[in-house]
Amino acid sequence: MQAAALPPPMPVAAPAGGARPGAGEAAPAIDDRAEWESFSRPLKGREDAWESYLAVEGMYCPGCSLTIENALKPLPGVEDVQVNGATATARIVWAAGQGRPSQWLQALQLAGYRGLPASDQLAAVPRRHAQRMMLWRWLVAGFCMMQVMMYAVPAYVAGPGDITPDVAALLRWAAWLLTLPVLLFSCRPFFSSAWRDVRHGRAGMDVPVSIGILIAFGASTAATFDPRGPMGGEVWYDSVTMFVFFLLSGRLLEQRLRDRTAGALEALARRLPETVERVAADGSTGRIPVRRLQAGDRIRLQAGEVFPADGRIVDGETQVDEALLTGESTPVPRHAGQAVIAGSANLSGTVVVLVERTGDATRYGQIVALMERASVDKPAIARLADRFASPFLVAVLFGAAAAAWWWWPQGPGHALGVAVAVLIVTCPCALSLATPAATLAAAGALARRGILVQRLDALESGATIDTVVFDKTGTLTVDRMSVRAVRTRPGVTEQQALALAGALARHSLHPASRALVAAAPQAGLQLRAVQEHGGRGVEGRADEPAGPRWLRLGSAAFCGVAGDEHAGMAQVHLADEGGWLASFDLEETLRPGALRAVTDLKRLGLQSEVLSGDQPAAVQRLAARAGMLKALGGQSPQDKLDRVAALQAAGRRVAMVGDGMNDGPVLARADLSIALGEAVPVAQARADFIIQGGQLEGVAAILRQARRTRSVVRQNLFWAALYNAVSVPLAIAGQMPPWLAGLGMAASSLFVVLNAARLARIRS
Repeated sequence: MQAAALPPPMPVAAPAGGARPGAGEAAPAIDDRAEWESFSRPLKGREDAWESYLAVEGMYCPGCSLTIENALKPLPGVEDVQVNGATATARIVWAAGQGRPSQWLQALQLAGYRGLPASDQLAAVPRRHAQRMMLWRWLVAGFCMMQVMMYAVPAYVAGPGDITPDVAALLRWAAWLLTLPVLLFSCRPFFSSAWRDVRHGRAGMDVPVSIGILIAFGASTAATFDPRGPMGGEVWYDSVTMFVFFLLSGRLLEQRLRDRTAGALEALARRLPETVERVAADGSTGRIPVRRLQAGDRIRLQAGEVFPADGRIVDGETQVDEALLTGESTPVPRHAGQAVIAGSANLSGTVVVLVERTGDATRYGQIVALMERASVDKPAIARLADRFASPFLVAVLFGAAAAAWWWWPQGPGHALGVAVAVLIVTCPCALSLATPAATLAAAGALARRGILVQRLDALESGATIDTVVFDKTGTLTVDRMSVRAVRTRPGVTEQQALALAGALARHSLHPASRALVAAAPQAGLQLRAVQEHGGRGVEGRADEPAGPRWLRLGSAAFCGVAGDEHAGMAQVHLADEGGWLASFDLEETLRPGALRAVTDLKRLGLQSEVLSGDQPAAVQRLAARAGMLKALGGQSPQDKLDRVAALQAAGRRVAMVGDGMNDGPVLARADLSIALGEAVPVAQARADFIIQGGQLEGVAAILRQARRTRSVVRQNLFWAALYNAVSVPLAIAGQMPPWLAGLGMAASSLFVVLNAARLARIRS
């Protein structure tokens, strides 16, 4: 997927009713199909329906998600909108014949936000600017807080009469001056967000925060200008600056966590080059935009460049880094005739590649689509929190007003202090961050390991899994066979038999022949008059010192020997003029890491079993090799579905691991579904997780990470609930000063973010 050119500063307002621009009006650049296709893709199964992704600037709290969704859904052609506040990304499903992208940007502008194509590389520039500004606001708040605390400490520790009125006034004025930069600069994100919410008649999370800051500063200013007035002589500049500093600390850490979580997607989305060197039919070369590549083109890549499309090397050899796409950290060799995938890096040599797939049809494009879809997904508990956030915040405002009214007879200064403490202490920042911060950190860690999360809800489901069911062919095994046992006639060694069989097998492409070639020693035996008989075997004449002899390799009937096949065991026989020479028992090759994966699952206390359509005896043998006791063979797709349903009826929580076309129904039925990266599209579409590179150890990593995520979410929710249960009564009772309320609220948010950050690394 390529980056689109950024439209002019802000698109022109859309005409009412979604009408097209008239003849005299210039349509915004982003409404050009070539532009919006760069950050959009067709919706499968629908004609003229697209899904587009926007990066949204100006989101400061999770409550903004619902606001943006409400702003975009009524627009012409828009069918569905999903917004994830943690990644500041919006997914829009729309009909291209009814709406225009410029209308989305206009609606976002009217709602107080700015939208940019999510694929646009320039979107990173304002994001980096926002990061720097957040850091500066935090630094200013921290510096001013320390200075204000220096002026506030004497008032706390001095006894009656120790500080003269003029010195006390000087300290208050100095604190007031140092609080102004915090109010005018550091607090701007809170005030901007709150003002936007108020103008649109909604209560966002920054509304009570901003009201509390303004009340505390206003009352302190009144006391500074008129120490004998109704506000009294008490000031809260130290509380204001401390609260802002710690709140910005939480926002800064949340921003870093969000950027780190989105880093895997951003690195993937920005990986393809903008141009590539194309080789023309006459041998001439020239650089063209990657978006103009077509299947059948030939391109030349130097060492250090990234492959922009899926294809096959036709000239040269190199080492390729596919870590970002497959999770395989070791560079892999690639030479003429071998496939390369878009997004992988050419490390060592110059190669010419024949382009086979471009754009969204590449494996790279499919991975980006999966990750973008997951990035806008929100767990059910997070969606529930969004729904109740606004009513809760309205209740907070009424509660603060009621507390101020109750304490007003004790003095306006004390009443306002109580109201400020209530507003600050009840801010549900920690509660709203508890789940999304944890799930996004966990998903980001899995993505960096080459495991894509299609549904964040699946992390919640994965924590309850107690049974893992594997498909056999293509999941526990790879698409090649291996020699399990060799039996020979007297006087013939295994190595001699393998050398003869390997010499014949080199003339055949049958899977059994490839297994024998891999097992045979590299002997220099020469064969002549070799002929392959389809479906039966291969024969040829071997020139040996003792004289030539005819050899046959294949089925028992072809070799003229009595069949002694073991039940479910594939066999190949070798014979010469004297009759039977050897028999080779073949079996499927267990996928590397399968045994370790099953061992890891046992350590987690999980049961594992195999369901396969293969012969029961072969399935049992393979399951035993993988360390599993339970295996069922001869299973049709309906049988697999019935087996999983029976396990669920017995109270088991089932995860299904598969890769085949016939695994689609059972993947959909399982409580958790995992597909391998090379799985067919149907299996991937039904899967909650996709393991790139086929490393089965990723199954245990997913379930382990899901359990850790559940534990962290519970810890976060417990902490947030405990904090509110203790702090709210104290604030209403007037026993919690504003500075302590600010410290407690900021500390609770910091705890939640830091606790969730532990999930950014996967434990082995």
